[in-house]
This record gives sequence, C-alpha cells and structure tokens, in this order.
Amino acid sequence: MNLFPAPVEIVREKKAAAPQVSVIVTQYNYGHHLEACLDSIRAQTQKDLELVIVDDHSPDDGLDVATRWLARNESALAGYRLIHHTKNMGLAYARNTAFGHASAPYVFVVDADNMLYPTAVARCLEAIKSSGAAAAYTQLEVFDERKGAGPADFWSKERLKRGNYIDAMALVDKRAWAQVGGYTQLGSPGWEDYDFWCKFIEHDLHAVFVPEMLCRYRWHAKSMTLSETRPAEAALILEMSMRHPWLDL
Repeated sequence: MNLFPAPVEIVREKKAAAPQVSVIVTQYNYGHHLEACLDSIRAQTQKDLELVIVDDHSPDDGLDVATRWLARNESALAGYRLIHHTKNMGLAYARNTAFGHASAPYVFVVDADNMLYPTAVARCLEAIKSSGAAAAYTQLEVFDERKGAGPADFWSKERLKRGNYIDAMALVDKRAWAQVGGYTQLGSPGWEDYDFWCKFIEHDLHAVFVPEMLCRYRWHAKSMTLSETRPAEAALILEMSMRHPWLDL
C-alpha cells in the first residue's frame, strides 16, 4: 500500500515472506557512500530483514551501485525492492515511496550516506516492543569530517519546541507513519524529520530513546544539512511555526 504515489520503476525485487523489519534507504547523489551503508545493513544481528532502496532519479551511479550490491548479497536478505523514481521527487516523497513498498510492520529509516552498527535494528525493535512506543531511536556517532556524539536525548515535547534533536534514523511503526500522513514535502528542504516528529506530538504518539551509540551520521560538506538546510533556515522557521504553532523557534 502506497498512500503517496510517485512515478516509480521496480528495478529488482525479491519478495519476503514475513519480515519483522523493513530497512529503507533513500539515495540521491550519494552513490559513492551507498555500498558502505548497505554493508552496515547486511551486518545487522536482526534476522529476516527486508531492504527497500529508493533512488530518487539521481544523476550519479547510485542505481548501478545498488543493483550490483543486491546481486552479490541477495541471499543475506529475507527480501528486497530496488525502486527508481522516474523523475526527481525530493526526500519526503522518496521516504514515503519506501514506506509504501515496505511489507514489514516496522520500518527502519536510513539515508544512503549514513551507517548502522550491527545491533541497531535489534535494539530498536526490542525497545519499541517493550515500550509500546510508535518509534525508537538511538544516540548518533558523528563521523567523517567531524567526529563526536550526536544531540539525541529522551523524547520530550518541551525539547522539540525549541528545535529538532532526533534524526531520521529510527525504527517507526508503519501504522504511525500512515496515521501522521507520512513525511511532508516542505517549501524548503531539510526539516522533513523535524516536521515528522512534530506530527507525532500532535497525534499523541511518542518515541522511545535507546541511549546507546548505534547509528552513524556522516558529517560532510555535501550533506543536505550544510548545503541546503542552513541557507533556507529562515524560511523553514517561518513554515514550521505556521504548521506547528506550539513551536518556539
């Protein structure tokens, strides 16, 4: 079921019987990082994973990288889908396409330039099931051009009022994704994650924090945060304040 249809081509697939978790990867101009990302997913201790990769009509070789990687590693996956947007749609649409094509009840979100430690999916699945939360997220390790710990902390509306501290790398109950209306394509790119978590608050949903460094966030000059989000910050603050009047940005 895809609530947010976009023009797509299924490039390659292997249907999964009953995966517990679908890991989704969206890729645009990160083909040179994609293999490392996919290798980290293959190394997960959580078994019976389905992998959904969405190439958002990227001009680089990311689609070929994904195709070759799947040919080498398909036996390690319960199932997979490689999806190509036939025109560029943007990050929100790419994530919604991936969610719509995921067949598991829980979906772990990863961008193609990031990576996971081997127990990331298993620990988040344990946390979401034991807590009854609609999502689970972990602390980040920032790596590459900058190194350190990320800003993640316990779920709090008061913290979210002042700005986002929760990355997209999280395990999300697919029913919650549908309930909040998926990811929203904002007027300027970059705060789709923040908007998504704000919609959780407005639908009385919550996420649980796993206080372990299990996800790796790549800090580099060509990341969306540096290249697109910061120059559009004033416009994003205005749009988010109108969409979510309880924010104090």
